[in-house]
Amino acid sequence: MKTVLITGAYRGLGFETARQISERGWKVILTARRRDQGTSAATKLKNTSFLELDITNEASVSKAAKKLSELDVLINNAAIVPEGDENILTIQPELMAETIATNALGALRVSQAFLPQLLKSSSGRIVNVSSGAGQLNDMGTWAPAYSASKTTLNAVTCLLAVALKEKGIVVNSVCPGWCRTEMGGAGAPRSAEQGAEGIVWLAMDAPQNKTGLFWRDREVIPW
Repeated sequence: MKTVLITGAYRGLGFETARQISERGWKVILTARRRDQGTSAATKLKNTSFLELDITNEASVSKAAKKLSELDVLINNAAIVPEGDENILTIQPELMAETIATNALGALRVSQAFLPQLLKSSSGRIVNVSSGAGQLNDMGTWAPAYSASKTTLNAVTCLLAVALKEKGIVVNSVCPGWCRTEMGGAGAPRSAEQGAEGIVWLAMDAPQNKTGLFWRDREVIPW
């Protein structure tokens, strides 16, 4: 039984990813900032426990990492779309910095903290949940802070993949598509189940020699 840790998994896409993985018999560690919500979510799933973790807080991440001795897969899912993220011409730079700090640097902080555990695994993997909004080759004007944060996350993915390749740890980014979740809204074209499938595939089934890539629906897409 392998162990997977998923950040920001008490609801939405993270929770659905945890559900699908737990149904296949792997041990899931569901994390969230809020203990009550995280604990409640974990009780609804098989093979799942809760670990309090705030990806933006160094002390919280360090404390959480000390509680875990083994880990096979890390899924960096936690992210925000802040209010006021509407127009690149008027957005406050501080809002963009805060979003990048959460969505990209939070994932880096967690990856660094849990690296000792991942190195013990025979098939360590890091899956960064990104977005097509972060693609440089097709960038629009929607949610500039969120888009820039996902572009940064993709860069972090590439850097980690190169640094960890010789250590046997696979690192990839994945776009789940626009999904009907609390973040995505009711008008999104894809269900949470559909969005989670690509994440689960990268975490459990994708070839171990595929690293440093950007995926959607099990296909590589441009950066």
